[in-house]
Amino acid sequence: QVQLAESGGGSVQSGGSLRLSCALSDSDSTNRPYCMAWFRQLPGKDREGVAVIDSDNTTTYVASVKGRFTISQDNAKNTLYLQMNSLKPEDTAMYYCAAATYDGYGDSWLNADEYTYWGQGTQVTVSS
Repeated sequence: QVQLAESGGGSVQSGGSLRLSCALSDSDSTNRPYCMAWFRQLPGKDREGVAVIDSDNTTTYVASVKGRFTISQDNAKNTLYLQMNSLKPEDTAMYYCAAATYDGYGDSWLNADEYTYWGQGTQVTVSS
């Protein structure tokens, strides 16, 4: 059973930075997910893909965060990160980490249905 737990959210002013972490625990190593992503969601809205990373550390970002956010992973610590710089009020959302059960990704990485495991979310609030 794979479990994900996010941390690192908070409130910052526009232009500030935050680093989100997502700790992965896996009671059955044969279920190790390979492709992991960060999504965000506003109340009443669909989850939006923010960034994705595969086992080769290949990454892709949604256009609105490119150049400001960096996704990375530490496999030794089973932890996924999202470094967020130059934050804007429109980045305010609940942020979720997600894990798939396959490696590699295509354009479908933006589809939340592609991911099997989800964390509980961590709130990021950016004030102007």
